[in-house]
Amino acid sequence: MTKIQFLAVAALAVALGGCATTPIAPPKLDLPATVDNAPPLTRWWTTFSDPTLDKLVDEALASNLDLAAAMARVESARAQVKLSQADLFPTADLAFDANRTRSTTRGTNPLPPGFSPYSNDFRLGLQATYEVDLWGKFRTATRAAQNDLVASEYARETVRTVVAADTARFYFNLLAADAQLALLQDTLKTRDESVTLQTDRYQAGIIGDYDLGTAQAERASVAADVAVAQRAVAEFESALAVLLGRSPRQVFTPELSRNVAMSWGTGVPTIPSGLPSDILARRPDIRQAESQLAAANMRIDVARADYFPSISLTGLLGGEAGALKNIFSGGAFIWSIGAAIAQPIIGFKAIEANVEAKTAARDEIVVGYTKTVQGAFHDAHDALSANETTRAALASQTERKDRLAQVLELSDLRYRSGYSPYLEVLDAQRQLLQAQTLQIVAARNVRLAVIDVAKALGGGWDYQTAVQPPTSLVGAGSGIKR
Repeated sequence: MTKIQFLAVAALAVALGGCATTPIAPPKLDLPATVDNAPPLTRWWTTFSDPTLDKLVDEALASNLDLAAAMARVESARAQVKLSQADLFPTADLAFDANRTRSTTRGTNPLPPGFSPYSNDFRLGLQATYEVDLWGKFRTATRAAQNDLVASEYARETVRTVVAADTARFYFNLLAADAQLALLQDTLKTRDESVTLQTDRYQAGIIGDYDLGTAQAERASVAADVAVAQRAVAEFESALAVLLGRSPRQVFTPELSRNVAMSWGTGVPTIPSGLPSDILARRPDIRQAESQLAAANMRIDVARADYFPSISLTGLLGGEAGALKNIFSGGAFIWSIGAAIAQPIIGFKAIEANVEAKTAARDEIVVGYTKTVQGAFHDAHDALSANETTRAALASQTERKDRLAQVLELSDLRYRSGYSPYLEVLDAQRQLLQAQTLQIVAARNVRLAVIDVAKALGGGWDYQTAVQPPTSLVGAGSGIKR
């Protein structure tokens, strides 16, 4: 066997070794039990029946800057698809060459008399080149870019779900802060009245320094809480303005409408518990990871295609003449066609390293996909659990507040009748204020739990129509021909 035959056999063996087709399906995972016929959550925030919230979410989805950046990334991925598709077609260039050459006379070969040592050459023509996609390398690369485009669209929808959820979350946090501030301001008025009453009783000699000082200290404590609540309102207003994509001036001096007539004890929508059977399709982050995995698998096949020979075609059509004015004359017409085939002989280690690098990148994405699914079910578990427990907590806090309101009335009556000290009244006031605050927090948490359930189950986008993969991607495998 000659060396050339040996190299040819070795090249064929390595090429055949690179023929394995890479599967693009995501790995099978151990998933929990699911339920059928789960309701859609496309615009879940409308279930709160709050027109103000509906307007804020619509504004955020139209103007949020993170969402605008995600849309720009989609356009960038779309351009990459066009760039990869360019390899599927020939390239044609209009080329113009001009050369001037001087010939020298040497020895016994002088130039004939009258011949100039200088010569000109002008060439103008259309040059075309095309690499035949014999092994499907460029088609597979295009499908990989298309999967990247679909992944970027799913990433945009992930941002959409987060923006909608965060807008509702900050809105209800703002309402809770407003309610807390209003409660503290009303409480401060009551404490002012108590200080006034105790001052009159002190001046009349009915009480001593202790009762008066205690009332004044309690009033100062509530005043400090009012300042903290005002800061919380201001912070939630500014954060919500950022989510809405408003201008820096409007972020610094936010003007946000509220549904002040909302009742904290009612108006909470009910979301059925249980995991929908199509949760993997509902979550855009999972769909994004699937598309990224498909693209990574296809790029392994693109790297493997370098084991095979490449075939290039070239062509030229134009004119050539010694004078520029004659380049378009009939005698100056020229054309040429050619073909070339190249088979790697020595660079197999580089190709192998590239395949290994693409495989390692794919393996990393597999781990990321698994973590994404894991995180999705973790989110769903916590959200569904909170959706049940927060309602029970709200009912208990409401009952506690009502009971403590009665206790305060009794303690105030006992104090005025001289049966108990003023400290008993203060203790009842503190407990009632704490219960009222915790009731507001519990009512807020019920709404936040609904938001978390909707977000965990992939609410906020139409998963059936929002992102439509190209037809060529449906059930597509590797484009490498074997």
